[in-house]
Amino acid sequence: MAMTPNAPLRLLIVDDEPLARLRLRHLVEQCAEPAAEVIGEAGHALQALEALRQRPCDALLLDIQLPGSDGLQLAQALRAMPDAPAVIFVTAHASHALKAFELEAVDYLTKPVPRERLQQALRRVAARAARPAAAEALPAPAAESAGWLHVVERQRTLRIPIAEVTMARAGDKQVTLSTAVRDYTLDLSLAELQTRLGPGFLRVHRSALVARRAVRELGRPSLRGDEAADDGWAVRVAPADVWVPVSRRLLPAVRAALGAN
Repeated sequence: MAMTPNAPLRLLIVDDEPLARLRLRHLVEQCAEPAAEVIGEAGHALQALEALRQRPCDALLLDIQLPGSDGLQLAQALRAMPDAPAVIFVTAHASHALKAFELEAVDYLTKPVPRERLQQALRRVAARAARPAAAEALPAPAAESAGWLHVVERQRTLRIPIAEVTMARAGDKQVTLSTAVRDYTLDLSLAELQTRLGPGFLRVHRSALVARRAVRELGRPSLRGDEAADDGWAVRVAPADVWVPVSRRLLPAVRAALGAN
């Protein structure tokens, strides 16, 4: 998602109710910082995809309950786009929040939406849109293909050997990258980090990524009184011997990747 500096955020509203789209449009007009404009509306997923083909945008204000493919399916489809817009879910149902954040949604707003919450979500979109411009100054792809990870931490550019990375965990709107020596606090998503680290790293939970070489055990530490999540499954990561929860949804893929039966 590329955004011209100082230009208003370009928004596409996707909701099958005309009145709901009108309310959101008026709410966007009330948001002063960052500046934003509604460039189109869609009543269902196919209409939204067609609108994006005709005119790219920075973010979708996306309802979940849509005729045909729902908002979650549309968000999943958008992830395959090379320059995918950000997604802000705007829905009357709070029950899909977990799935929404698994799809890397910027925010999840429940109707009726307060102006302050929408403005906060738009600020996140603006901050995300600004990251690629800063990253272009780093020779990250070449360096990372040679086994190095370039990251920015507290306005410092760091060069970390990928071979030293053991895991990364998301929480409190930031990602903590761990090596055997220390932790780093990064301002990027876990999905972005996984892409940059490459196939030697395995997603075991929506909030956790581990180095395959660092995994020593896949088990159920909850049976021993240790902490785990979901169905009690976790991987033990060396050298710190930290148990990292494995989600029930990802357990089959983790088993397969680690050669477990």
